[in-house]
Amino acid sequence: MQQDRYARFPSLAGRPVLITGGATGIGEALVKAFAAQGAKVGFLDIEAEIGEKLAGALTSQDKTVAFQRCDLTDIADLRAGIAALEARNGPTLVLVNNAANDTRHGWEDVTPDYWDGRLAVNLKHFFFAIQAVAPGMIAAGQGSIVNFGSVSWRLKQGGMPGYTSSKAAIYGLTRSFATDLGKSGIRVNTLEPGWVMTERQLNLWVTPQAEKDIEAGQALKGRVMPDDLARACLFLASDDSAMMSATVMTVDGGWT
Repeated sequence: MQQDRYARFPSLAGRPVLITGGATGIGEALVKAFAAQGAKVGFLDIEAEIGEKLAGALTSQDKTVAFQRCDLTDIADLRAGIAALEARNGPTLVLVNNAANDTRHGWEDVTPDYWDGRLAVNLKHFFFAIQAVAPGMIAAGQGSIVNFGSVSWRLKQGGMPGYTSSKAAIYGLTRSFATDLGKSGIRVNTLEPGWVMTERQLNLWVTPQAEKDIEAGQALKGRVMPDDLARACLFLASDDSAMMSATVMTVDGGWT
């Protein structure tokens, strides 16, 4: 991200930020973007080697970045990971629920255990991460929570019902928590990506036909990149969006 081209948000300087799934893809862009703003960044990911390498590279640039290896589907591990990061950076004032897994799966093959696994990796940890950090935000009288959604369910995308069902549910989670936490000065919003050109997407899903679908669907030329989501997230996390809550910000090139 070319920082000299884009906005700086003074309110993020020194602010403790927690990001789930921060080692790769959109998460990596989020970690770098918040670190560049001078935030105290903590991030969780199951990919220990990649996460440690990213944190080390940023701390060598005098950024305040801490990594904690965590299996987000294990709620005890999630709670312990959040506690470890807060012990280093202080109580979380910005939570970015980013981590998800969009592995394709046919409805015919889904077992009860597989279904529970899809919800665990795409929805359940969102709730429990909020539950873990909300008391600190309430005590501070401020906070911003950004839940990552997806345009996939609004586009009626098939082939991964566990993922699309989870992503649709996040919109309800956002609006419910916006009401429950709003009077304590805490804002809760959904950030909705389109088809983002991460390494995973390019390696697994972006076929020639998918390229044609993107061209036909997007109003804008070009491709949605991880940095596009990171910049939008900075705005939602900052005081510049002080009166925004219970809403959706979509970054999809005008597809929906």
